[in-house]
Amino acid sequence: MSQNVMITGAGKAVGLGFNMVLRYLEAGDNVAATVRKPCAELDDLKKQYGDRLIILTMDIGSTASVQAAAEELTKKLDHLDLLINNAVTVSPDCDKGFFEADLDYIAHTVDIAAVGPMRVIKAFYPLLKKSKITALIMNISSEAGSISKCYRTNMIDYGMAKVALNMATMNLVNTFKDDRSINIFCVHPGWIRTDGRADNPAPLSSYEAAEILRLLFETKRSDFDGHRFITNLDEDYPF
Repeated sequence: MSQNVMITGAGKAVGLGFNMVLRYLEAGDNVAATVRKPCAELDDLKKQYGDRLIILTMDIGSTASVQAAAEELTKKLDHLDLLINNAVTVSPDCDKGFFEADLDYIAHTVDIAAVGPMRVIKAFYPLLKKSKITALIMNISSEAGSISKCYRTNMIDYGMAKVALNMATMNLVNTFKDDRSINIFCVHPGWIRTDGRADNPAPLSSYEAAEILRLLFETKRSDFDGHRFITNLDEDYPF
């Protein structure tokens, strides 16, 4: 049976979000894909899949933009079964160490990558609550979001943002603990060639990673007792 899926951050054809959109469409689902700017490749998918793909313009850094997108989607879908918070940003200084990086970038990255998904969940919660199955929220995190396994001296903004996203996820686990109509996880999606470069040593293309995650997510819908930070292989990952 097809489901209604929403995926944020789908505006980059080599990225994970776009390829998750493609995988869910190929699987027969209806997809709402969000972008900040037009994406020609997404427009091509719209021509191919028609009404099964809804493209929403949404800036997750703006509560007003997120709310407007939710109101628009409510006119087209009566419920959501799965929300994948994939949208993220990194600063120009992401690869720099503590003494070289401009620390003023951190707040913006955290706002987009951690607060942004919370804006999305809050705005689209009414549609999730209308699902006839357990609605699932999957927040795309990273191994960089593990405090206990931190080894880097760079990626300060990205790491802090993913740690914050993981904390927000756990806060919502507690918020929804008595509500079996919604389930939520944060997931480390694996090492992925999201830049599309042939010389990138990451073992997974975005298209390959998207299918691994799609299959994983359906196994987690009714898992209310498992660890909340998992890998793409359904292994517990330490916070």
